[in-house]
Amino acid sequence: MRVVLFTHPMFSQSQSMPRFAQMLMTSLSHRGHEVQAWSPQPKFHRLFAGSRLAKWAGYVDQYCLFPSWVKKQLKKTPADTLFVFCDQALGPWVPLVKDRPHVVHTHDLLALRSALGEIRENPTSLTGQIYQRYIRRGFRRAKHFISVSKKTREDLHRIGQVSPVNSEVVYNGLNYPYSPLSREAAMSTLLSAGLSAPPNGMILHVGGGQWYKNLPGVISIYSHYARQVDDPLPLWCIGPQPNARIRELLRTSPGGERVSFFSKIENRALQAAYSHARVLLFPSIEEGFGWPLVEALACGCPVITTNQPPMNELAGDTAHFIPRLEFGADIDAWAEIGAATVREILSSDRTKDAASMEAAKRWSRDFDANRTIDAYLGIYHKALNGSPKSKSDAGIRQ
Repeated sequence: MRVVLFTHPMFSQSQSMPRFAQMLMTSLSHRGHEVQAWSPQPKFHRLFAGSRLAKWAGYVDQYCLFPSWVKKQLKKTPADTLFVFCDQALGPWVPLVKDRPHVVHTHDLLALRSALGEIRENPTSLTGQIYQRYIRRGFRRAKHFISVSKKTREDLHRIGQVSPVNSEVVYNGLNYPYSPLSREAAMSTLLSAGLSAPPNGMILHVGGGQWYKNLPGVISIYSHYARQVDDPLPLWCIGPQPNARIRELLRTSPGGERVSFFSKIENRALQAAYSHARVLLFPSIEEGFGWPLVEALACGCPVITTNQPPMNELAGDTAHFIPRLEFGADIDAWAEIGAATVREILSSDRTKDAASMEAAKRWSRDFDANRTIDAYLGIYHKALNGSPKSKSDAGIRQ
């Protein structure tokens, strides 16, 4: 199969999408498919790099120069080529190939939902609203979609205004062979990474610092927990260093001095952190998928997360659920619910822990990278061969 991947430009602010595109490129190539990537080149952006005009110069590269280049390339591209958009945010380029075989990967519609006023926690400027509608106007011309969760697919159909021929769910596969490490192995691995692990474990949060990760909520839950026990476990936050708001919150919160932030952690050390942690605290407000949920479960780490899709969809019956922190709600009352759940998990007996750990590991096995690629290829072939209308779950867990 001949595949062209539409990808984000390297000068974009996205980090996860280039990794996803590289994963597709590598996986499809290893299976013998002919793959190439098309993305805007930084011709104008390079001239203004580091200046306030860099963003706008990048828009010229993306939305003025790149479409003209694509049209020229299409004249030389065989008719049996499949065009794969690695992210629905690349929607403005979908009309260029709408009459050719194509598939759009949909990761989340949070930006579009915010632009439409659905998410009050993330207000969007007028230009942002216009931009998201521009993206939607493009991707709604597509006919074949793959969504990372049922929640994402529901949002795609509800607010994406799509009329798909195929719209299927395929859960992301783990991009590293996460599995439990022994206490000794985990502590040794963390020490090798320059991290001194607390002997009795820690409470763990993993996230990229985005608004929907609810880091203030994490700190609030931890503060309530720390206030109520004599010797609280430390809280490790793996992600960006705290901003001014979080630093002020830590300064005034009980247990704030026990909170540590670690950035740029490699997969092996992250596996060790999951294995040594007593619980993962992941009370997201929204998500498209939520990698840490599956990664933690694969390492046998108990999970506390939000009782709302896609978190409860991905964690299944193995996780402990708390309500979503609603906009304008009493955060102290909400945090107390989370803190009570933390205390419950930390006080559970070892027999129950072992059974829960085994159930978590069994659940996580469904998020297998090879099975994910198999599912992608099945949908790619449908798009290439013009399949009948389908809105099924091709996902790993039905």
